Amino acid sequence: MYDNYQYSIVERLSFVRWGGTEEEKRAAAIIKEEIEKLGGTAEYMSFQIPAATFKHYSAKVVAPFEKELEVLPYGLTGNLPEGGVDLKFYYAGRGIADDYYGMDDLSDTVVLINELNYDAYKLLCKKKAAAFLVVQNKIWDTHDTADLVYRPMRPKFLENGKVPGFMMWAADAVEIVRSGAEVLHLELQQDEFEATSQNVVSTIPGTDLASEAVVITAHYDSVTVGTGSWDNATGSATILYLYRYFLQNKPRRTLHFVWCGSEEQGLYGSKAYVEQKAEQVEKDIKFCFNFDMCGTALGPNLVFVTGGDDLKHYAEAFCREYGMSADIMVNVHSSDSAPFCDKGVPALGLSRGNRSAEIHTRNDTINPLSAAQLQKDGDFAAAFISRVVNSQRLPVPTGMPQNMKESIDKYFQRHLTSIAQDEEKKAKAEK
Repeated sequence: MYDNYQYSIVERLSFVRWGGTEEEKRAAAIIKEEIEKLGGTAEYMSFQIPAATFKHYSAKVVAPFEKELEVLPYGLTGNLPEGGVDLKFYYAGRGIADDYYGMDDLSDTVVLINELNYDAYKLLCKKKAAAFLVVQNKIWDTHDTADLVYRPMRPKFLENGKVPGFMMWAADAVEIVRSGAEVLHLELQQDEFEATSQNVVSTIPGTDLASEAVVITAHYDSVTVGTGSWDNATGSATILYLYRYFLQNKPRRTLHFVWCGSEEQGLYGSKAYVEQKAEQVEKDIKFCFNFDMCGTALGPNLVFVTGGDDLKHYAEAFCREYGMSADIMVNVHSSDSAPFCDKGVPALGLSRGNRSAEIHTRNDTINPLSAAQLQKDGDFAAAFISRVVNSQRLPVPTGMPQNMKESIDKYFQRHLTSIAQDEEKKAKAEK
């Protein structure tokens, strides 16, 4: 038999919880209230995030034919002139240098590219593009099956400058390219500001080995469509389940629980934690367990290993001992464990894949989830974490091997250089 605890928490958290909004605050209050109901104590850890609201935006083909386009702007990309602007239209495909042969100044042009990545955006900035469009979804998607999903521009991209940008439906992109659109009228006015987000944090002190600590993380925010039930109300509910377990079964080592805010916008919550608790992370925290998407009725069990071979072998051995089949993947988990790993804390990401669920779409709802599977995931995690926090000595060495450090640097895009850095490097070389 199973209890319904995790599933009931997922139900309560199944609403849009975009970072920095009142809805995210409401979700944080639900988690804090539940911690206190269980007999624990919790507090908010506040931090600031970049945010934007749109006052007005539109897009229209004006020559050689007219067609209104449904678009959604990228946040934080700046504004177009008041009243809008008529711009030449150019389809640049992949948006690489070869796609702009002989084109050095795009200040009178809106550029359509297939997808947005760092190099494509950097090139748009370098060529002074007036605006850009990015294809979103598939050509067969309609309003009945898909959405344009809001995204703010990431800080790393903005190091190159600001180019007002929009997402558009693939079907519209096909039509305007095929029909020979030449001029578009674009309007975009947005207010950019700092919003307040928050982590919910709580600690269960250890007994005889309290000076060593393990951090247990999950993000509770969501994107702007769907209900975020799988991503990541399930992870938030699972670490509440673990919190309840360890309140009743006191650990030898200290456990820090962190429900992270604003993960979807760039891991802001976990980054804020490692910054505000820098001494604790450096001296006390020896291990991280992260939970990002659990509890689907269908799909494989997943274990993300960010650490050395010893950690991988330990995870494999424990799964065999426990009797759980899992895909063990050695890499940086693109979730809230990453900032801890960046500080040298090894991590395991415990998750569950799917054959029926989707993230970052309207289909992220409670339907693909199973109350029984959520508890199975929670029980496995409780057994695994208990083994680590109650061992006489930590089962694997702490720290991060060099090859994983390099992967972490790549994940955080430290190998990418901005236009300003390129110019500085060039100037030094010419001296």
